[in-house]
Amino acid sequence: MPVKIRYTVSLAFLLLISACDNNNNNNIKYSNDKPDEIYDYVKKIKSELIYVKGGEFLMGDYGEEYGPESLPYDSNKDSKPLHKVQLSSFSISKFKVDNETYTQYLKFTKSTGRSVSSESGLQDFWNDTNSIKNTPAHVDWSEANKYCTWLAAVTKLPFSLPTEAQWEFAARNRGEYVIAPTNDGTIRADQGDKSNVASEKDSKLYAEKMGTSLGVLSPLPGNLYPPNPLGIYDMAGNGYEWMKDWYDPDYYNKSPIKDPQGPEKPVFKDYQGNFTKVTRSQDFSGPGRGLTVVRHFKDPDNNGRIPADKTVRCVVNSPVPVK
Repeated sequence: MPVKIRYTVSLAFLLLISACDNNNNNNIKYSNDKPDEIYDYVKKIKSELIYVKGGEFLMGDYGEEYGPESLPYDSNKDSKPLHKVQLSSFSISKFKVDNETYTQYLKFTKSTGRSVSSESGLQDFWNDTNSIKNTPAHVDWSEANKYCTWLAAVTKLPFSLPTEAQWEFAARNRGEYVIAPTNDGTIRADQGDKSNVASEKDSKLYAEKMGTSLGVLSPLPGNLYPPNPLGIYDMAGNGYEWMKDWYDPDYYNKSPIKDPQGPEKPVFKDYQGNFTKVTRSQDFSGPGRGLTVVRHFKDPDNNGRIPADKTVRCVVNSPVPVK
C-alpha cells in the first residue's frame, strides 16, 4: 500500500502528453485526475510486458544461407544483406494496443482523438473499427509515438516504439531462423484447431458476432491464436506495426552492429513524395504474409487518410525485467 500512495501522489505532477487529434496537435497537458485509475492502468500495461534478453543475431533475409531450400524468402532487396546485430535487453508488449486501452489513454490525456467526418463516407467504418474493445487500435505514426512517450512520462520507464531490429529479434524468438512469427514458425489458416493465424473467414464471423458491418475487414482480438514461443501475440497480421525507424532501403548495408536505430533523419520517399517510416507485421495474415524478415514502408501521416491498418505496440528499453 505505501508504494501505491507514493506512486499516485507523484502522478499529480507528471507531464501528460495529449493524444493526436485529426490535426496531429502537439499540445502538452498537465493532469492530476484519476490517479488510482492510472495506477491500475499502468499495472496492467506492465503485466503484459515480455522480457527479451539481448543478444547477437543475423538480421535480414536468411533464406539463401540458412533456409531449408537455400532460397530467399523475400524478393525485395531491402531485407538484404544478412548482417550482424547485437541488441541490449528490452521488454515488449505481448499485444498490440487495443481499443479499450487506447480509449482510456485518450481520456487520461483529455483528448477527443481522431474525428472522421460523415462527408468522408468512412465515419461508420471508423466507428465500427474502434468500437470493439479487444481489437487493435488504429493510429498513424505520430499517434503511436505519442502513446509510447506518454507511457514513459507516466511510468518514468523508457517506453518507446520498437526499433525494427528489436521487433525482428523478438519475432524470431531472439534471432532464431524462424520465418513466421507464430507459435511454431508456420502459417496455417482455416485449419480448425490447427490454425495459428487468422483468415478472412475469421474476420467475417467475428464481425457478425460483434454486430458490425466490417465483414472481412474486421480486426480481431489479439489472443485469438497462440503467441510465439516468447509469449508475444499477433505478430503475423491484424495490422501493420509502426517502428521507430525512418525507412531506408539500403540501411542494411550500413547498419551499425550495436542497437541500430535506423537513419538519423528521413531518407526515402514513397511514390507520393512523402518520407516514410518502417512498419513490420502485416495488415492481414495469409501465406507468405507477416514474415519475420520482410520490411514495409509507410508515410507516418498515412497520406492524410484514416490509418485503418496501422497499429502500435511499445517496448521498454531497460536491461532488466519491468516489475
